Amino acid sequence: MIRESVEDVVVRARAAQAEIASWSQEEADRAVAAVGWHCYQEETARRLARLSHRETGLGDAEDLYALQRRRVLGILHDLHGARTTGVVESDPALGLVKIAKPLGVIAVASPATAPAPGIICNALPMLKTRNAAVFSPNPRARRSARATIDVMRAALASVGAPPDLLACLPEAGREAGSQLMAEADSVVAIGGSGTVRRAYRSGTPAIGAGVGNPTVVVDETADLAAAVAAVQHGAGFNHGTSCSSESNVLVHHSVAAAFEQGLADAGSYLCDEAETDRLTRRLWPDGATLDRDLIGRPATELAAAAGIDLGGREVTVLAARCADPWRDQPLLREKISPLLTLCVYREFGEAVRLVQSIAERCGLGHSCAVHTTREDRVLRLAEEVTHCRVVVNQSTMTNTGSLSAGVPFTTTLSAGSWGGSSVAGNVTWRHFLNHTTVSRPIPARVPDEAALFAPYRADTAAPSHPRLLAPADA
Repeated sequence: MIRESVEDVVVRARAAQAEIASWSQEEADRAVAAVGWHCYQEETARRLARLSHRETGLGDAEDLYALQRRRVLGILHDLHGARTTGVVESDPALGLVKIAKPLGVIAVASPATAPAPGIICNALPMLKTRNAAVFSPNPRARRSARATIDVMRAALASVGAPPDLLACLPEAGREAGSQLMAEADSVVAIGGSGTVRRAYRSGTPAIGAGVGNPTVVVDETADLAAAVAAVQHGAGFNHGTSCSSESNVLVHHSVAAAFEQGLADAGSYLCDEAETDRLTRRLWPDGATLDRDLIGRPATELAAAAGIDLGGREVTVLAARCADPWRDQPLLREKISPLLTLCVYREFGEAVRLVQSIAERCGLGHSCAVHTTREDRVLRLAEEVTHCRVVVNQSTMTNTGSLSAGVPFTTTLSAGSWGGSSVAGNVTWRHFLNHTTVSRPIPARVPDEAALFAPYRADTAAPSHPRLLAPADA
């Protein structure tokens, strides 16, 4: 059997996209609803979750199922009522009208962690904006990716939309993925830093995700019970595979003991110094690179691999103390595991500087969090760190979208120029549109020179320059 080439897949996607470029908003919305409905169905979501877990060995099947259902619902909620066709903005006072148009064919590099939700929640906003999407899956999740895309293609066919709007490369790997990026009209890269770098080197307009390693501050005014619940949930959900999973916790010295006890009561195991040392050497055998066979595994398996006796306890998170967070060490980096690093600080300014310092060593721009009752501390942290998201009194997992938070649902958390990305914030349907602006003449505006130059000039009574009042400027 002759296998399709990357070029063949892109050609068919481009033909399908041309077919829907003139869709009305109602036609686009119907296709989105159909794909969302098929992917939201309990039986389908469970099947894809089980397949993903069996194939990749990452995360937890029940968590993957819950994640898919929650994100599909959240994405559809965000897309509902959004205008993505025709005139989307009109400003009669300025004589401007903005018309939305698709990008074309979008190449999407998808990761092995939560492959089905990642693919679905990129496909939905891309369909809403009348684009086609071709996915280049991580080799570890190839079967899961194809199964997910088959579900969505069947949904498109059920409403008379061209199935080739959504496609999967016949081969997974860097070479095919790089070729796809070069031939597409736009690229969305989710996954490791290498994938993101290849996207930006492709010569195609690209959006990349940032390196996740959220550091959380718990101050002495925090609701400790709520902070413990948020941190425990985020660090343990899907075995810590999300880039938004809590990774490092800086807790004020006066509440550190109570916070640790709360974690222990909630299902964490606090490693002693020797256990921490064994765990570190097991997860980072060369002192720098994560053992890919251990990431995304249950806390009990991590403990067994490091020779840690849990005493028969039901444990979902391992917690390791770090005495000197100012020193660079693997425990402070991204873990992709249900592993928390605990550090103690004495004053809030120190915690803010530590959040920034850890990010500078491990990856700027992504996210951090704070549990506090003091609004001034929230603003101080937000003003002083180079992070695109500061989560307050919630799990950092909410930064990918939550019905109890206002940030939009997404699977692509870009990190701004700080993290080497062209976008600062959550990537949504708004990033998958081109716009044509129509400009009509309006009554001439006369700039007020006195007001414009007032911050600089002491004398603001200078006469107007007649040339500025000309109807057109050559």
